[in-house]
Amino acid sequence: MAFNHLPAGVHDALAPLSVTPVTHSVPMAKNHQSERSSAQPAPRLSPGGLLDRLAPGPSRASRITHTEHLPPRAGRHAVWPDRIRSEVIAAVQARGIEHPWAHQALAAEHALDGDSVVVATGTASGKSLAYLMPVLSTLLDGSEAPNGRGATALYLAPTKALAADQRRSVKELSQPLGNAVRPAVYDGDTPFEEREWIRQYANYVLTNPDMLHRGILPSHPRWSSFLKSLKYVVIDECHTYRGVFGSHVAQVLRRLRRLCARYGSSPVFLLASATAADPAEAAGRLTGLPVVEVADDASPRGELVFALWEPPLTEMQGEKGAPVRRTAVAETADLLTDLAVQGVRTVAFIRSRRGAELVSVIAQERLAEVDRSLARRVAAYRGGYLPEERRALEQALHSGELLGLAATTALELGIDVSGLDAVLIAGYPGTRASLWQQAGRAGRAGQGALAILVARDDPLDTFLVHHPEALFDRPVESTVLDPDNPYVLAPHLCAAAAELPLTDEDLELFGPETEGLLPQLEAAKLLRRRTKAWHWTRRERAADLTDIRGEGGRPVQIVESGTGRLLGTVDASSAHTAVHEGAVHLHQGRTYLVRSLDLEDSVALVEEANPPYSTVARDTTAISVLETDVEIPWGDGRLCYGSVEVTHQVVSFLRRRVITGEVLGESKLDLPPRTLRTRAVWWTVTEDQLDAARINPEILGGALHAAEHASIGLLPLFATCDRWDIGGVSVPLHPDTLLPTVFVYDGHPGGAGFAERAFHTARAWLTATRQAIASCECEAGCPSCIQSPKCGNGNDPLHKRGAVRLLTELLRAAPEDEKETRGDGVARGEGARADEEARVSEPGVGEEPAVGEEPAVGEAPVDEAPVDEAPVDEAPVDEAPVDEAPVDVKPAVGEEARVREAPVGEGTRTEDPSAGERARTEIPPAGEEARKPPREPSGA
Repeated sequence: MAFNHLPAGVHDALAPLSVTPVTHSVPMAKNHQSERSSAQPAPRLSPGGLLDRLAPGPSRASRITHTEHLPPRAGRHAVWPDRIRSEVIAAVQARGIEHPWAHQALAAEHALDGDSVVVATGTASGKSLAYLMPVLSTLLDGSEAPNGRGATALYLAPTKALAADQRRSVKELSQPLGNAVRPAVYDGDTPFEEREWIRQYANYVLTNPDMLHRGILPSHPRWSSFLKSLKYVVIDECHTYRGVFGSHVAQVLRRLRRLCARYGSSPVFLLASATAADPAEAAGRLTGLPVVEVADDASPRGELVFALWEPPLTEMQGEKGAPVRRTAVAETADLLTDLAVQGVRTVAFIRSRRGAELVSVIAQERLAEVDRSLARRVAAYRGGYLPEERRALEQALHSGELLGLAATTALELGIDVSGLDAVLIAGYPGTRASLWQQAGRAGRAGQGALAILVARDDPLDTFLVHHPEALFDRPVESTVLDPDNPYVLAPHLCAAAAELPLTDEDLELFGPETEGLLPQLEAAKLLRRRTKAWHWTRRERAADLTDIRGEGGRPVQIVESGTGRLLGTVDASSAHTAVHEGAVHLHQGRTYLVRSLDLEDSVALVEEANPPYSTVARDTTAISVLETDVEIPWGDGRLCYGSVEVTHQVVSFLRRRVITGEVLGESKLDLPPRTLRTRAVWWTVTEDQLDAARINPEILGGALHAAEHASIGLLPLFATCDRWDIGGVSVPLHPDTLLPTVFVYDGHPGGAGFAERAFHTARAWLTATRQAIASCECEAGCPSCIQSPKCGNGNDPLHKRGAVRLLTELLRAAPEDEKETRGDGVARGEGARADEEARVSEPGVGEEPAVGEEPAVGEAPVDEAPVDEAPVDEAPVDEAPVDEAPVDVKPAVGEEARVREAPVGEGTRTEDPSAGERARTEIPPAGEEARKPPREPSGA
């Protein structure tokens, strides 16, 4: 694959390093034979020494804006809980663990007492052992029952990789227990011939919420013996269940509890979480049960050196002549190359699949220039690979065969990869919880570790690398989820009714919105009331009404046009932005161009190509206010929260040079608009406030637009969201407010809680926004402050100084943020005061905008905008529009619900209620005596 490298002499990745590869210095597993077994391993560098090696000269050293040193910490042991079976204690001790840490013993005691418990401690603190002690002990008790399965446990992981890793760990740990513990992974990769064996004989089933939703709960009669004996439900990495996905998982867990009660069981929930604010409250919202919190981390910790790294400015110019920084992808590839040359085992986390592929391929090309054998020891890891490819990569990293891995967040969650020395994080991952989770992948055996956050060229990353206190002096966020969201709840009520008819006793379990939604579902002919229960009335599977990850719609297949080969799929909600005509698509290091997108047949045709650029889609947005729930005066202005309807359309795409990010051009697209009903926060300003801020009509649109972009970029610091989860619109005169207005909205039907969080922390959020704009060194705006990569109006107009003055005036009369909210602990109202002197020179009244006055190529037509103004916008990429949602139940009373028709022939299954109930004293090997099961979901 060809890349447009920097000119000769400019690239500095390998300059300070020896060209002699040190392939023998990697700590290897005992069963791994080095290619150079006769060589002696080099001594391990300290994290600080490793950082010095990466930045030996002024050019590199100047990129480090801050270095945080976290000292090592001693551990605190406890005695084994007396109710843990001696065989389990012996098995754990055989793995070299003589005594548990104090938090492990405490969590196990709560579990044995029948209390649901969440263990919220740091990475590599032994959370797995905390829940495995009571689980294995109980399974050992259950193995003595006549049927050999008197107790079962269910393990839920957010990713397949984590479930596979946990199965490997449990199998190794329980080996001395013989056949008493029978772990098995049940997900979309599980061969069909093994599934019946798992249903009948496995007593520790590892799966994911998707398979629980689509495969296990709808077929609960086949799982009756398993559910009847269910003692524990383990929810690993529970902090990842946030927003719309977390809300869906919460309802799936309520459906699970309801079926367990039907079969006479009441399992205890054991949750493992990264360090979080209010973990017990978040776990309670997720499970619907009271949960005990164990958050005092008693495990030891090695030294961690955490560096913040800002790539340098290049000679390139972006839109409107803005300065352009070197991309985080290129900088991360350089650092990964340097670390691999030194034999340092490293994982680089990149936010996108395409980025992971790019980092891997660039590093491989540059390592091949040093030693071709080194290039083979760097790879990419992301979703979309075949199961066997993922497992091979996990094993190669685990064994030490791989020196470097460029991975998406699929590898972030808990996979035990011992011996890693360094972690590179290409761009802030969206939450402090994820940041520490990724940083914790290195040094997992109590060793010292190096972590580097490489900033992207956007407002939030730039703010963070220059305000390290926002990362290191503030607690991690609480988890935001809303199980009562009617767009989430409605399809799960249908799924629950299909599993067992809904009765009045179920109303409390599913939440206060249930009673109001049932009549709407009945009116939409989805449910029917018979005597005292609601029944599912359709032939199709009710579980297919929703995708719990909020993606919705039929996936778009990516097909190679010349061969007809299926390369993969992309969510329907992402198709407009990811596989539009002309888009660049990466798959396993190969580059493809999308030649056509057929939305009717859900197929994108691609062909292999080698363009020197990547593509970024742009869209335009219009917004209308449906209902204002809360309104707070901010001086003469107003801060509001409520329901809105958003109409957005992808209108064009940019071509950017791969390494430098230079914009090469823009092309128009003709795609249909999509609508979304969601929740939003918005603020208005009056004419007097504009006069006080010296904002005249000529610069008003640019000032509002700049403030909108920057506020969207900074919101992930205050809410557990990603920039791509939210969107925004700014309008000089909005027809519903009759004032200049800036909107920020959730990119999911019914809302996801992000806009609500923004409303409750608005003063602190907008203060940080103002500070980020004012402190940026650029003259008229750049991607580090007010320019957005998603802007459908080509980042025009923008007025940096006007935005600073506007926010200063707005914040002058802002009340303090609410003290008691479902917050993340971010200091309320901290940062620069509203009346603080701006750190940029302010122009006089009537100054023309600093950016060009001509409309951008991708600007929305005037007739699409209210009051003859084209609203400038920033819409979320992964939006799930209302007209594609499987069940579109409007919160407003009296509106009809719609349902996406299932494919013909997918009727409800008739299952034998007694299946799996037969007692067996001999457990056959997996795959034996397995009957061919009905078709089940294969992609969960």
